[in-house]
Amino acid sequence: MTTRKDRLKKLVKVQEQLKALHETRHATFLSAAAAAEAEARELVEHFDASDSLAGLFPDLYHRRIANAVARREANLESARQEAALIATATARTNMVERAYKDVRRRDDRERSDRERLELIAQKRGHE
Repeated sequence: MTTRKDRLKKLVKVQEQLKALHETRHATFLSAAAAAEAEARELVEHFDASDSLAGLFPDLYHRRIANAVARREANLESARQEAALIATATARTNMVERAYKDVRRRDDRERSDRERLELIAQKRGHE
């Protein structure tokens, strides 16, 4: 049979893993947004270059730039959503950790009380 303390300890670990997952996803989205922004910037620079093929295929360049900008915005929005999930996971983790620490302190206190009572009982038995 698992105790409440054991269940809370496992739940703390799961909450920490969930928070780490959201932090990783957040970083991934930010990285993808930065890459899309760099791609759009590079395409714009090539578009303006004299040796560019943009003059032959302007629609293609505009479409690729628009797609890169759209990817950047989508990734930034996903990163914002993950940031909200990180905040929620952090709050839940903190709440579960507090509950775990409270239960652990209570168990320690009860064990200490039992030990004192046993010592008192032993002393009375020896008298």
